[in-house]
Amino acid sequence: MQETHRLTVLESFKKPRATTNPYVAMLFRDLQVQCNVLPFTWQTALAGRYDVFHVHWPEILLQSDRPTRRFARRAAFGALLAKLRFGKIPVVRTVHNLKPHEESAPVDRWLLGRLDRLTTQWISLNNQTPREPGQEVTTILHGHYRDWFPPARGVAIDSKRLLFFGLIRPYKGVVGLITAFSELPDPDLTLVIAGRPTSEDLATAIEELAAKDSRVELKLGYVDDQELADEITHARLVVLPYENMHNSGALLNALSLNRPVLAPKTPTTEDMVEEVGRDWVHIYDGPISPVVISKALASIGEVQSEAPDLSLRDWDEAASDHLAVFHRAIEA
Repeated sequence: MQETHRLTVLESFKKPRATTNPYVAMLFRDLQVQCNVLPFTWQTALAGRYDVFHVHWPEILLQSDRPTRRFARRAAFGALLAKLRFGKIPVVRTVHNLKPHEESAPVDRWLLGRLDRLTTQWISLNNQTPREPGQEVTTILHGHYRDWFPPARGVAIDSKRLLFFGLIRPYKGVVGLITAFSELPDPDLTLVIAGRPTSEDLATAIEELAAKDSRVELKLGYVDDQELADEITHARLVVLPYENMHNSGALLNALSLNRPVLAPKTPTTEDMVEEVGRDWVHIYDGPISPVVISKALASIGEVQSEAPDLSLRDWDEAASDHLAVFHRAIEA
């Protein structure tokens, strides 16, 4: 019997380490069971041999604070495009965001557009990601984190404790959350903000607001997995007041550790309500406000089930689904 060829897939992210996005680390781990997975280096991308290039956040490949390095990366990116095109190496793209978090230079947008034109298969992480005419799109739901985080260290739920966590970008609404929380009269409430701001200006704005309310506790910086598990488990409610939520690893982090979440009403959060129930995902219209927070706290009550049902998000199945997409890309 002829041995089946084991695919070699180049991922667009570096080898996972302790600070790596858990989604990336878990995908890398589980794909290794079913194919050969190469972490990204420019040497591997330009000189290595692989069957498929699997892309996440392609704009990151072009980013640098140093102009000379940006120039070098653009040149390398152009060389990679030539290799992919003339080597007939298929490109598979996972769409994490509706648009990049930061603005790109025109030359970067042109290079990224060329990569899009080479992409033959697209992966969405939910059923609400827009699809362009003619795109081959497969939905593979964002996996859960139940087997990623260590157990919390004997931390009990504090019924008066709210938590925001994750990388703090302007669109995630932390400034508005602190402002709304500070208008709540209950002196026993606590709001914890845990994560690293992406700019000094944002960090300063958060610190100035927090200084006006002793109930706001800041942990501005990298939070390791153990501390994060403790913080999530200790909170009564995780609040994620993003201006627009499309995919959210933070939401799944919280649900994976059996904590209810308050999030804005969007097509994807409405889908999450359908998937896990209103006990676990509380959604609201408009900006975050004291009324929104109060209603969520009042409606939590006793959660009926021991844990939200995240069975649609098992990683074994997700890895198999990715492998099927890689094969379709090669056959296209």
